[in-house]
Amino acid sequence: MTRAFITGIGGQDGGYLAESLLARGVEVHALALAADATSDVPAEVHRHVGDLADVEATRTLVLDLAPDLVFNLAAISSVAQSWTSPDLSAAVNGTAAVGLLESAHQAQERTGRAVRFVQASSAEIFGQPDTTPQDEATAVRPINPYGAAKAFAHLMVHVYRGRGLHASSLVLYNHESPRRPAQFVTRKITSTVAAISRGRADRLELGNLDARRDWGWAPDYVAALVTAAEADAPSDYVIATGRSHSVRDFVATAFAHVGIDDWAGLVTVDPALVRPADATELVGDSTKARSTLGWEPSVDFPDIVGRMVAADLEQAG
Repeated sequence: MTRAFITGIGGQDGGYLAESLLARGVEVHALALAADATSDVPAEVHRHVGDLADVEATRTLVLDLAPDLVFNLAAISSVAQSWTSPDLSAAVNGTAAVGLLESAHQAQERTGRAVRFVQASSAEIFGQPDTTPQDEATAVRPINPYGAAKAFAHLMVHVYRGRGLHASSLVLYNHESPRRPAQFVTRKITSTVAAISRGRADRLELGNLDARRDWGWAPDYVAALVTAAEADAPSDYVIATGRSHSVRDFVATAFAHVGIDDWAGLVTVDPALVRPADATELVGDSTKARSTLGWEPSVDFPDIVGRMVAADLEQAG
């Protein structure tokens, strides 16, 4: 049986990835923080409590498990948090990711069996790109601590590919689902809109409403991770819809879902929520993934927002 090792199992993508692999008959092991909320993780997953930042302990676990597949989803995943904890972001998103690459390479050398490694990278590695949309040839030029740490790991995937590891880095643009944690702006929007519609809140406070992002459906992006692991050759891929929308668009679409068109008076901009540096627009060109992996997004922007609002309305009761 194929064995997979997943880090970041407690995040939005972890549960979707575990479900996908289990459906393929893969034995799934996962590294989980003791505090991880893992309600979306199937019971069949073998959980190992630990911290990716503890490189040596993680390496011991990887060498003991000798997995065929390694998926690195673990990260300090908030750009805003990376500004308040840049050293932690560097350690987890950068150094620890490289440690996992080395662990996968050591497992391959020890067993003589190929190990396939997939890194969940981010569009934030491109920073303020000169061209739109961005593809695999776009310059890596991050403008925040999160992007810089992710860029280090992304570049090190290239290094280990050169050492014979089947290592792919997928540059994932923003992707959402009802499993997105509440501290993310998209889930903050949908949960607050649901609360306003139920009469349980009267205001939505946000930062930059003009920032534009390329938003996709999280299960689609997880499917790309699996497909890249199964591909004959490793490579880098931009995973994106190719369409951008502003935070303002997201807000309007969420309010429209609950029948509120005149929402301007319900939203205030808090300067404290505006990031020190924020890319004005990130939109990806996924031509390579579509042609090489046969990947394509399946859920459009209004439906993504609608599904999230509907889930929050149900949760609100």
